Amino acid sequence: MNSLDGKVALVTGSSRGIGRAIAESLAGHGADVAVNYRERSDLANEVVRAIEGMGRRAIAVKADVGDSDEALELFGEIVESLGGLDILVNNAGIWRGSRIEDVEPAGLGRVMATNLMSAFYLTGPSVELMKKEGWGRVINISSVIGVTGYPGDTIYGATKAGLIGLTKSLARELARDNITVNAVIPGFIETDMALETGEETKAKILKTIPMRRYGRPEDVAELVTFLCAGGDYITGQLFTVDGGYTI
Repeated sequence: MNSLDGKVALVTGSSRGIGRAIAESLAGHGADVAVNYRERSDLANEVVRAIEGMGRRAIAVKADVGDSDEALELFGEIVESLGGLDILVNNAGIWRGSRIEDVEPAGLGRVMATNLMSAFYLTGPSVELMKKEGWGRVINISSVIGVTGYPGDTIYGATKAGLIGLTKSLARELARDNITVNAVIPGFIETDMALETGEETKAKILKTIPMRRYGRPEDVAELVTFLCAGGDYITGQLFTVDGGYTI
């Protein structure tokens, strides 16, 4: 892979889990990183320290990226502090399970805003900068639930499927600007979100994964880093990291 020296990356929702692994992996390949968080400043600052320990610049920026005003403020702070933005990883996401008859407008709006609308709020201004530089990477973190579906996950699945549609169209739109757009689709990964699932459900899920184990956040991060540092001729593609779940 090529070095990412001189590149600036924003990873939304990167104080823990998959986002943290991606932030640290990009830094390990030379990128300066903006660590976005909504609540846990202690965890975000921990990631910043880890990145600085690699000799890279990093900042922790609090913002609810599902709020358009806060997303734009986040973008402005990154440009001012780090001097630009070359890589955008739309990773922020929340999960709320609900049968369709129990879906409430407030919950629906919250998940839609965080998981899907945030990608629109941040990708627009980011792409504008990338076009001026003649280089850019946009990675959308989707989910196997957006591909296969899962009972009680209609809201979450719809948002993650939306990111796939965004990826396909945006890749065609930006191909001639030397900006690649791809989606990484994690399966069941060992994160705080996965730990919220009951033991009985986790056991059932495990039986459906051919490799008979949950993935690690680093499994996802390594692929994202490759697409940023080595994926010059790859765009509009969907990459599944799921231990064979979707076979």
